[in-house]
Amino acid sequence: MSIIESKLSVDEREMFREQVIKYNQIDSSLFTKYNVKKGLRNSDGTGVMAGITRVCSVEGYYIQDGEKVPAEGRLTYRGINMEDIVSACEKENRFGFEEVAWLLLFGSLPTASQLSSFTNILASCRELPEDFIEDMIMKAPSPDVMNKMARSVLALYSYDNNPDSTEIGNVIGQCINLIAQLPAIMGYAYQVKRRHYYHKSMYIHTIKPEYGTAQTILRSIRADKTFTDEEAKLLDTCLMVHAEHGGGNNSTFATRVLTSSGTDTYSAVAAGIGALKGPKHGGANRKVTEMIDYIKAGVGDITDESAVKDFLVKIIRKEAGDRTGLIYGMGHAVYTLSDPRARMLKHKASEFACGTEFEKDLQLLNIIEKYTPEIFAAEKDSAKFICANVDLYSGLVYRMLRVPEDLYTPLFTSARIAGWSAHRIEELLTGGRIIRPAYKNANVAVDYLPISER
Repeated sequence: MSIIESKLSVDEREMFREQVIKYNQIDSSLFTKYNVKKGLRNSDGTGVMAGITRVCSVEGYYIQDGEKVPAEGRLTYRGINMEDIVSACEKENRFGFEEVAWLLLFGSLPTASQLSSFTNILASCRELPEDFIEDMIMKAPSPDVMNKMARSVLALYSYDNNPDSTEIGNVIGQCINLIAQLPAIMGYAYQVKRRHYYHKSMYIHTIKPEYGTAQTILRSIRADKTFTDEEAKLLDTCLMVHAEHGGGNNSTFATRVLTSSGTDTYSAVAAGIGALKGPKHGGANRKVTEMIDYIKAGVGDITDESAVKDFLVKIIRKEAGDRTGLIYGMGHAVYTLSDPRARMLKHKASEFACGTEFEKDLQLLNIIEKYTPEIFAAEKDSAKFICANVDLYSGLVYRMLRVPEDLYTPLFTSARIAGWSAHRIEELLTGGRIIRPAYKNANVAVDYLPISER
C-alpha cells in the first residue's frame, strides 16, 4: 500500500481509482482513426524515424519494395561490428569495456597510449566524494538499487563546481566521471540493501586503482573480494555487449529528450536510469529469471522439450507465469532473425555452463528459444518473426558469475552509461531543438459547471 493509500478509507481509494480510470482510458480505435503511431511505432512494428546518429546502428531487417524483410541482427559501435570488438579482445586476452567506452565517447578506436591513459583516468575518478556514501547512499535505503543509483546521480550534481554547463568539454568530464562512478554507486547501494532489507552483513571494500571496471565490480560485490581472471573477462564481455544500443531504445531516447531541453548531465542520466529500470526495457532480465522459476515449478524435467513446450503455451495463454502472456527474453523491436548480443552471450554461457550445475538451465533456455517462435505463430496467428533477445541469456551468465539478482539491471546501467554519454554529447552538438512530439486531443468541448450545479 502506498503512503497516500494508507491515509484513505477503502471507499475513498476505490472512488479515486474509478474516477481516474473513467477519465484516462482512450479507445484504441482512435489511434487508427487519427493515424497516431502508438509507442512511436509504424504499423509494421518499425520505429518512427526521430533523429540521426553516428554513435550506433541496430540492424535487424531491410526494406525491399516497401516491405520489411527479416535479416540476421547486426550491432555496430561507430561503424565497427560489436562482435568483432568482443572477439578481438578475447583473442588478445584483454579487457575491452574501457576501449568501447572510449570508442563511443570519442568516435574512433583508441591507440594503446590513449587507452592506457583513459583507463587510468577512469580509475582515478572511481572514488566518490567525501562522506557521499554515508550521506547519500546509506541514508534512506532503497528496496531497488536502480532508484538509489538515480538518486545518487542526481546528488552528484551538488558536488560539481559547474553542474549546469553544457559546454562540451565540461560534459565530457562529467560523463567520464559517471562512467567511473556508477559501478561503485551500484556496489554500495547493494550493500546497504543487504543490510537494511535482508538483515545480512554489509561489506565495503576499498577500490583498487589497478583494477578495470569489470574487476572493480566483482571485487565490490563479493565478501572475500576474490574472483578469477576468467570471471572478470566474462563480466567484461557483458559490459561491452550492453554498452550501447542506438538512439531509439527507451532509456537512450529519454536521455536525449532531456538533453534537448538544455538540462544538466545528472538530470539527463537519471532519466535514463529510470527508463532502464522498467520491466519492458532493462528490467526484463529479471523477468526472465522469474519466468524460469515458474517453469521449474511447473515442469518436472526442464530438459523435457515436450513438457516445456506445453508450459510455454500456458504462459502465452496467460494461464501460467505472471499471467501477462509474455515469454520474456523472446522478441525484439528491431531484431527479427537473431540478436547479436544474445548470440554472443549464448556462446559465452555455453562455454561456462558445460559440465556445471548450470547445464540444465542452458538447455532450458535453448528449448525456449527453439519453440517460442512456432508457439507464438500458432497462438497469435501471426507471421511476426520472434528471436531470442539479450535478456534470455544475460541472467544465466550473471548467475554463473554469482551476481545477485538485485544487480542484474544495475549492471546493465553500469555499461549503458557509456552509450547514454555519447548520445548526450551528440544531441548537444547536433540536436538544436527541444524534442517535442504532438499528441492528438480526443476530448470534446465541455462547458464549465459552477460547483453548485454539479
